[in-house]
Amino acid sequence: MAMHPGAGAGAGAPPASSVHGNVDEYDDFHWDDAAEAELQAIEAAYASASAAAKRRRLPDWTSPSPSPSSRPRYSQSPVSGGSTPLWALTPHTPQGNVRARRQQISFNGKIVYCRTPSEAEKAATDILLKIERMKAPRQVSLGFDLEWRPFPRRGEPPCKVAVMQLCMEKTLCYVLHIAHSGVPPILKTLLEDSSSIKVGICIDNDARKMLNDYDVCVQPLMDLSTLANVKLATPPKRWSLASLTEMITCKELPKPSNIRMGNWEVDVLTKQQLQYAATDAYISWYLYEALQTLPDYTTEAEAESESVKAQ
Repeated sequence: MAMHPGAGAGAGAPPASSVHGNVDEYDDFHWDDAAEAELQAIEAAYASASAAAKRRRLPDWTSPSPSPSSRPRYSQSPVSGGSTPLWALTPHTPQGNVRARRQQISFNGKIVYCRTPSEAEKAATDILLKIERMKAPRQVSLGFDLEWRPFPRRGEPPCKVAVMQLCMEKTLCYVLHIAHSGVPPILKTLLEDSSSIKVGICIDNDARKMLNDYDVCVQPLMDLSTLANVKLATPPKRWSLASLTEMITCKELPKPSNIRMGNWEVDVLTKQQLQYAATDAYISWYLYEALQTLPDYTTEAEAESESVKAQ
């Protein structure tokens, strides 16, 4: 909150910017009691807001080991496009209707493209082994997303899921072309295994689609929109993956319609399709991990309210 020169002072007070050098001539100047109380209230509110903002920062695991320097610390986001300020999770809103041009982000790790049953089996086996090695106090998170051709040909039933994306780290993402490979038993085991929580936007709909198309019960699930409404100090809303990405990283998640609405049943996916698919799964995993580092905003706000009442 900005404080204007002379706010709360008597009519004869000079602007703060004019006070320099010898200040003896101002020795007889005093705040009155009401102004002093108002100033203290403003400072207390500002300190409280600053403390809350400091608690709501991107996780330190997004940052490489900092070099000794007096410069401000920045969080190196594991996505292309440079560094993200280690500030509160509230991006600057441009004035008026002008929209700031943001950097785009995309997955820049290794993409494993699985098109045959044996390749899908190997991918599922690799992920299960990693989950076993990574078992921790909480479930291992698995970024999960699906693609299918949105518009079936005239007279045909709705298209089945064609592509499944899975990601659990910043350097590797699996894109499974299940329109060709199907869902081998070991992949079904992975998707139904409770040791990993599958995370994404509108993930309940994706899970329902997998159940209808392949008789696979994907579980357990966490919808990132629901989690964001618990963790972020913003009015509850229905987040999209793009809007939540912009909120947390201050970067733009590209969603080109020619790829998003394209044909995912092609014989071989293009590089652009693979990049799009991998990025969605990766960003889902990344946002979940970032949100999990934050306290529940509703619980935190209630605790602060109780603390104020007790004073």
